[in-house]
Amino acid sequence: MPIKIKNDLPVREILERENIFVVDEDRAIHQDIRPLEVCILNLMPLKEATELQLLRSLSNTPLQIDVSFMYMSSHEAAHTSMSHLQHFYRTFEELKDNTYDGLIITGAPVEMLPFEEVDYWEELCRVFRWTDTNVTSTFHICWGAQAGVYFHYGIDKRELKKKLSGVYHNRVLNRKVPLVRGFDDDFLMPHSRFTETPAEEIHACGDLLVLAESDEAGIMLCMSGDGRRIFSMAHAEYDRVTLNEEYLRDTGRGMEIEKPVGYYPEDDPSREPPLMWRAHCNTLYTNWLNYYVYQATPYQWGQILTEGKRKTARDAVTEPA
Repeated sequence: MPIKIKNDLPVREILERENIFVVDEDRAIHQDIRPLEVCILNLMPLKEATELQLLRSLSNTPLQIDVSFMYMSSHEAAHTSMSHLQHFYRTFEELKDNTYDGLIITGAPVEMLPFEEVDYWEELCRVFRWTDTNVTSTFHICWGAQAGVYFHYGIDKRELKKKLSGVYHNRVLNRKVPLVRGFDDDFLMPHSRFTETPAEEIHACGDLLVLAESDEAGIMLCMSGDGRRIFSMAHAEYDRVTLNEEYLRDTGRGMEIEKPVGYYPEDDPSREPPLMWRAHCNTLYTNWLNYYVYQATPYQWGQILTEGKRKTARDAVTEPA
């Protein structure tokens, strides 16, 4: 089934060339179907690149998805035109009365700042509170995941000695949880960050369940027991060249950055990196949409489930094999 987007969204042409099924507003209005309402809070500076990556990730599902975009009004975007924001995005103030089946909160290049010093932190905290009543399940990515864990569970991030960048092996924990259904025991995912949320503190938090972890990169995936909050410390949505573009950007700024680990063939930046995580990326987002959005959301908008009305991830862990 298709992703529903605005008729003139610039990345639509790229998605169609990649044979990804998208449907415009005019066609979707004639389909007698209740699409899933998914909002993307895009905190990344290059918003169109992130739009493309996430729409690709959401496309491999039989569900119809109606995608909206949100931006923080308290932050002035420097790399995206105001005309693009005004046409395709809405502020939290404009969307706060809506309910959504799913929300995605992206990463952001502000991880070296304390959370409270980020210019849109107070507005983001309002979004976090709003998700408790207006969103069925929220998927947090990288810095967005660190910020979400800090806000909801009080676990702060810490600075790494050097940038963590590369494609790392991760192992599945708690295989019975539907979010990792279909995953291999060991799988690859891109990580790219200067900070981390301490693994030992996440493991010690009784409200969080760790689903995947890397010996080198730390916790990759964890969630609240009821599936209302998903936290991915990796960038499953990254395309083949994203880490390369970040490496060239950082070195071009004179930063002492090591080459992304496990990324270039024979560690040679002149060679095209292989795409080794797309299948698990698609599985991750499909599982989230199916088990934590579609299966949990009511047919009528505005009926967000209350606590205790669905089987939790911890129930799955304790069930007999």
